[in-house]
Amino acid sequence: MRCTALRVGYGGRAILPPIDLSMQSAELWAVVGRNGTGKTTWLRTLLGLIPPVSGSLQQRPGLRVSYAGQHVRFDPQFPALARDVVAMAVDRNASFLRPRLFEPACVRPAMERTGALAFAHRPFRALSEGQKQRVLLARLLAAEPELALLDEPTSAMDAVAEREALGVLDELRKQRGTTVVVVSHYLGMVRELADRVILFDSKPGGVVIGSPHEVLDHEVFHRNYTHAQDDAL
Repeated sequence: MRCTALRVGYGGRAILPPIDLSMQSAELWAVVGRNGTGKTTWLRTLLGLIPPVSGSLQQRPGLRVSYAGQHVRFDPQFPALARDVVAMAVDRNASFLRPRLFEPACVRPAMERTGALAFAHRPFRALSEGQKQRVLLARLLAAEPELALLDEPTSAMDAVAEREALGVLDELRKQRGTTVVVVSHYLGMVRELADRVILFDSKPGGVVIGSPHEVLDHEVFHRNYTHAQDDAL
């Protein structure tokens, strides 16, 4: 995926300066910044949910893109089991009114890898927020994406589960060559896993793009995170 002078915002008004970048296969991009700096707006633009204000966004035709966020919107009355949510990654036409005859083969290993197999047969709506995020991560894995976009996918997990989930994403890009883009407040991911980092500045119009070393040493980072802890932004 390539962004060329891409400006994002709402109603024709840009909230960030033009962004130029090119994402390569098997790279992990960490997207960081204080709340309200435009991270989610930028990610939603990459997903095609918000049109760019200007500039261009290019991706290879047929590129398999998957998304995982903090939450997923399901009707609370919708009787989907956790395994059904994962299966939707490859069988979007199935429903409780039209049950599938066979579960896709990718569902079980994906849930096992994310620690969600233990509650595969529980209603999704009955799960804790952390458990739901494990299911959503399993759904992303089951889709076998070439580009994975994640918006704070571990925000409801404890520290151990968060590290395990990020390890899964690291394996995804190393073993399958998936490009992984993660919005997160967890600084450890930037230091330990990221190839490239995008820092959105708390002051209007600021974006810093570079290697983890370049971004963490940048004056903009220090201005925003002078009092940041070692393990979180």
